[in-house]
Amino acid sequence: MSDLSQETEARPVPFRGGGFRPVAKAGTGVVVFVLLLALVEWGTRAGWISNLTLPRPSDVAVTLIDMARSGMLWTHVAPSLSRLVIGSAMGISAGIGVGVLIGLFSHVRAGLIPLVAALFPIPKIALLPLFVIWFGIDEASKYALIALGTFTPTVVATYGAVDNVDRTLIRMGQSFGLSWLSIVRKIVLPGALPGILSGLRVSVAIGIILLVAAEMLGAEYGIGAYILQAGSLYDLERLFAGVVILSALGVLTSWGIGRLEMRLLRWRS
Repeated sequence: MSDLSQETEARPVPFRGGGFRPVAKAGTGVVVFVLLLALVEWGTRAGWISNLTLPRPSDVAVTLIDMARSGMLWTHVAPSLSRLVIGSAMGISAGIGVGVLIGLFSHVRAGLIPLVAALFPIPKIALLPLFVIWFGIDEASKYALIALGTFTPTVVATYGAVDNVDRTLIRMGQSFGLSWLSIVRKIVLPGALPGILSGLRVSVAIGIILLVAAEMLGAEYGIGAYILQAGSLYDLERLFAGVVILSALGVLTSWGIGRLEMRLLRWRS
């Protein structure tokens, strides 16, 4: 009986304090993606899926390879990346600044939240003709559209993240005699950072959508212009090649934001 009790006491207890922390499963997403492509390839070759509805993934891959070899891939991707980076940087930086001000100051909140609430539900694509009138058909109208499209969701995510910072930590900082600036820098901003980065994913995705819309109107080069040209010719291989490029751009930006989260939020582990 004593030996049995000793064995029971020596049994290791599993750690249960993970806090629902997500565990990376390397390769799972790639397997699902490959299986989906294989299913579509099989369906198009077997005749279950019409080639007039969905092209073969192998044909789309050949189109992408030809684009890369001819240099057309970079010809269209480079201006799109430039527009997305510049427009998103303008909108996101302004959105974070305004969102922090709304979260910290009551007068700014009272004055700007109604304006943000009025701008947020407006489909930004509908403003593209207006921006063309204001800024011309060149790059400025595209930058302005992407900047406005990324600005409003960033503002909402930022001041929401500031509002969700634990007030107990702020009161603790006040009780220790920290200055207002120190509380903002050491408690409020780090506490709001997870929500800001989460909103950043949505803002960049909206920026990519608006990028395509802007390039379909008055752009000679760009992913949106390439898709528009392919669609007008009913060239499904080229059209889906453009869609794949957009999808890859979204995956890369999401991966980059994820790496930024890992770097900036290591204290949360």
